[in-house]
Amino acid sequence: MSVDHASGVAAPKADPVFLHVRAGMTVIVDDGSDWRMADVIWVDGGARNPKVPTLFQVADVDTGIINWINADSVSNIIPRV
Repeated sequence: MSVDHASGVAAPKADPVFLHVRAGMTVIVDDGSDWRMADVIWVDGGARNPKVPTLFQVADVDTGIINWINADSVSNIIPRV
């Protein structure tokens, strides 16, 4: 009789998108009800681990307005052409 020993182990999930964002990239910011495209100016790390991004300073592509956003509001990274 064979026993499945791996049934209690969860499959690894893919990394969140914001872990791959670097300064100079263009991203899609999803605010819940609306989305916009923005260029990342600065990536700020967290207090516990400075290598994990928590905040991004972005410039809106349409308006040019610069503001800070939470890292988890980034939904996609726009590839360079």
